[in-house]
Amino acid sequence: MAVTQSRDNRTIIAGADLSASQFIFVSQDAAAKAIVTVAGVAAFGLLEVGAGTNKACTVTRTGKVMVECGGAVTLAGNIAADAAGKAVDAATGDIILGTAAYEAGVAGQIIAIELSTAGNVSA
Repeated sequence: MAVTQSRDNRTIIAGADLSASQFIFVSQDAAAKAIVTVAGVAAFGLLEVGAGTNKACTVTRTGKVMVECGGAVTLAGNIAADAAGKAVDAATGDIILGTAAYEAGVAGQIIAIELSTAGNVSA
């Protein structure tokens, strides 16, 4: 069951309209504002509460979090972001953003993962 637990949250400004977004990976733009993470790159964290452009949003940096899957996620496997900031199995060269420590998932499903924003380890 997807639940959130022991989170480390930050409030940052949205660099794009993220008001309809939740449970996706976000990175920071050149102005340190939250934007959707693109495929295979490092993330600042996971968007918990979206917001409109230049409004405050809530981003989780570490802990057990809920994430939306963009494709297959294998139980106990490493996770990366797809082009829409959603969780997928990490491929060679992708930055690992977490581990599917609790459950597997398929596209469109919300699952619980252990988030890691170290951003320096590639699959």
